[in-house]
Amino acid sequence: MIRFARTGVPRMALAAIPAAAMLFALSQGASAQALSDQSVEERLNTLMRVVSEQQKQIVSLERQVTNLEMSQRGRGAPGYGEPAGSAAIAEQPGADGLPVPLPPLAQVNPGTPAPGSGTGTATGVPVNPPVPENSSGGGLPAATDGSGAVGQTQKAAQPVRTQSEDAVVQNQQHTPLFEHKLTLDWGINDTYYDRRQLQLSGFLALDAIFLGNINLGETKSHQVMADLDTRYGLTDRISVDVDVPYIYRHSNFIVGGAGGAANTVSDASANSSNIGDVNFGIYYQFLKETNNLPDMVGSLRIKAPTGSSPFGIKLQQVDADNTNLVAPSKLPTGTGFWNITAGLSVLKTYDPVVLFGSVSYTYNIARSFSDISSVVGQTEPATVKIGDVVQFGGGAALAFSDKDSASISYTMALEPESETKAPGGSYSKVPGSETTAAALTFGLNHVVNKHLTINGSVSVGLTPDTPNFVIGVRFPYTF
Repeated sequence: MIRFARTGVPRMALAAIPAAAMLFALSQGASAQALSDQSVEERLNTLMRVVSEQQKQIVSLERQVTNLEMSQRGRGAPGYGEPAGSAAIAEQPGADGLPVPLPPLAQVNPGTPAPGSGTGTATGVPVNPPVPENSSGGGLPAATDGSGAVGQTQKAAQPVRTQSEDAVVQNQQHTPLFEHKLTLDWGINDTYYDRRQLQLSGFLALDAIFLGNINLGETKSHQVMADLDTRYGLTDRISVDVDVPYIYRHSNFIVGGAGGAANTVSDASANSSNIGDVNFGIYYQFLKETNNLPDMVGSLRIKAPTGSSPFGIKLQQVDADNTNLVAPSKLPTGTGFWNITAGLSVLKTYDPVVLFGSVSYTYNIARSFSDISSVVGQTEPATVKIGDVVQFGGGAALAFSDKDSASISYTMALEPESETKAPGGSYSKVPGSETTAAALTFGLNHVVNKHLTINGSVSVGLTPDTPNFVIGVRFPYTF
């Protein structure tokens, strides 16, 4: 004989087991009976309602997977990728933030109208698949009114960029990827230009006739610069960097007039290499890109005159047979000025296209020099103020794949005339110092792996104040 008092199992609980089994069988039978009592149209409406709810769940799940990917990449808005039990997940219907599973088909209320009823066919089947409602019009599911079928919408969702689109951010916008703590960006470029200048040696007779020599001078120059830009992310919105360039310059000066003959030319070369102007900056991300808003990053950069100054370099006669041929004793590797640049860049991803633009203002701080004269044996102290530069531009990039993209951009820089001031005097403008530089840049970006990217570019000058071309390649490595 079995004694239930010893096992501690109440007699009433055991007696309830057959009763529960009977109720379960009755409920299943009732559900089956409810389905069998429905007409074909009612069954079809019920099926469409279930399909609609499943579509909403699929969209919601895709949304949450995107948010998790973004949180892992460090670009998600606050609250994405939070652990279970956190405040962000607590707002979701399920304990883990996922939608609550749908009830079985037999438990759906047959009296509930199917989605799109009255707008579809006579059987109640919608002509078009039901689209979840969303006040923002983005095709994403809106929060439900307590039904628990779909989780609440993350309003600040951000599109996930491909690796090639991230390469565009670094190469074209020169802004950091804030999800990476440390980036070493090494690059090398060659800047080439040639200038031809008409040189007159003589005088005008009767204000109409020129008496003397007319020569055409030409200068060809290559400037090779290798630099290392080190960027470090302080937070998910603030990043700092320092850029150290090293410059090699070679110039060839060609001019006619050798031996007193205008059609006989002679030339001279000059070379220099030294550190360039070191610059450092700070970036702040005002806006993180969302479906409706662009990525907006502000920057503040300071450049120090660590390179050799162009002022006080003397011009020397190189060829004893040609008094027209003069060349500098050395070539500068810096501007000689401190400057501060404030910039703002905007970027928006429309996969596979990325649109970007930027604007900046550079303030050049006036500086006094002990000698600005280029004449041998002459010393001319002065204070020099070169013009402040306004630069703007924009472009587009197209991602061919997750690893490759191409871009095209246009930039223009406007610089007013420079001014000089002798000790105790007032500023006077330097004739011909106003410049307008414009360039068209073509770029190719290739992602080698998750750490290394190769960015190549060719820039073509569009005005006489711009180098003929600049060819460069960069190798940003992120940790």
